[in-house]
Amino acid sequence: MAENGYAKPVLVSSDWVAEHAGDDNVVIAEVDENPDLYEEGHIPGAVKLHWRDDLQDPVERDVVDRATFEELLGGLGIGNDTTVVLYGDKNNWFAAYAYWYLKVYGHGDVRILDGGRQKWIDEGRELTTEVPSPAAQTYSAQERDESIRAYRDQVREWLDADDRGLVDVRSPGEFAGELIAPPGYEQEGAQRAGHIPSAVSIPWASAVQDDGTFKSADELRELYGGKGITSEKEVTAYCRIGERSAHTWFVLSELLGFERVRNYDGSWTEWGNLVDVPIEKGS
Repeated sequence: MAENGYAKPVLVSSDWVAEHAGDDNVVIAEVDENPDLYEEGHIPGAVKLHWRDDLQDPVERDVVDRATFEELLGGLGIGNDTTVVLYGDKNNWFAAYAYWYLKVYGHGDVRILDGGRQKWIDEGRELTTEVPSPAAQTYSAQERDESIRAYRDQVREWLDADDRGLVDVRSPGEFAGELIAPPGYEQEGAQRAGHIPSAVSIPWASAVQDDGTFKSADELRELYGGKGITSEKEVTAYCRIGERSAHTWFVLSELLGFERVRNYDGSWTEWGNLVDVPIEKGS
């Protein structure tokens, strides 16, 4: 992937996965919007990560606690030194969410299969319904890295600051206030429609090519720089529930090497329901 000019070696090709999927220190994990896709067929040896049941607290709107996270990863055969390769559907949006999540708890070597599940299928590569039974590992997570996560009070404090950038990665219709949530996602909506003041609209999927692989670093810098989102600023991305914005966090932080990027995972389902916060409409 070096020829694309990325800041960090965090993408792997399907050839790399096919060659290394059986390595003792590598765990491949599938994270789909529709978790049932895993049962229909997955990369041989891949374990399943359920973005909601595994990675979200069942009561609070938050990540799971440290002990639960350690038990989860250890049960999937992941140790502290394991290379974790994530992939999923729809341009790897939930894979990117899981990547950000693992970085919140400080896992060292995390990568994404460029192009995800669809590219693997398009290349005619093998899928299996066999579920692996990895040997359990002892996993020790770090304290949460709060520097890559934004909270509502922080976002409100940073509005209109010259050294800050706020990226709304939702669809143009959501940004303009024409939609509260895309069709089919009404249960993840909010009371009001629109966007956070000072935010610029850069839909998350504009960072990928038609085959689901990421655009080159030069193309990505042009995409974000054209809207004033540069490495000199501290940048916060948001969407509706935090998964699409994690994809943009991955692009800015890991592919382009921006040193100060946060994911506001409360996103519009939080901001659009808050009392006494500013909202704007229109493109």
